[in-house]
Amino acid sequence: MEKKDMVCIVCPMSCKVTFDLNEDGSITKVEGHSCPRGENYVRKELTNPTRMLTSTIKIEGAFYDRLPVITSSDIPKSKLFDVMKEINKTTIKAPVKAKDVLIANVCGLGVDIIASRSMQAVENK
Repeated sequence: MEKKDMVCIVCPMSCKVTFDLNEDGSITKVEGHSCPRGENYVRKELTNPTRMLTSTIKIEGAFYDRLPVITSSDIPKSKLFDVMKEINKTTIKAPVKAKDVLIANVCGLGVDIIASRSMQAVENK
């Protein structure tokens, strides 16, 4: 059994969580978290780490050339680069409203890429 540390990033408390990791990869004891979310975070981070992805996507016919986007929920960390490839090869057209779905079910993950802000169409950019 090996004792390990991790900083929980679920909330601004940033608890230093200590856990016992068995040779088979299972966790037997978790300490140092201020709330139950800390233990859940450690278990999830070791078995199936996920992240929210924020980026920008190309947009035509708007004042700016890029529009900020975010995933509708967290995605497996191992799929971040695949999702970024889809975002980078996509160009959308203005106008766009915040929370519009720009890419549905990206990479078959059941997660959408959504607009983080609205952007109006402009003439003669």
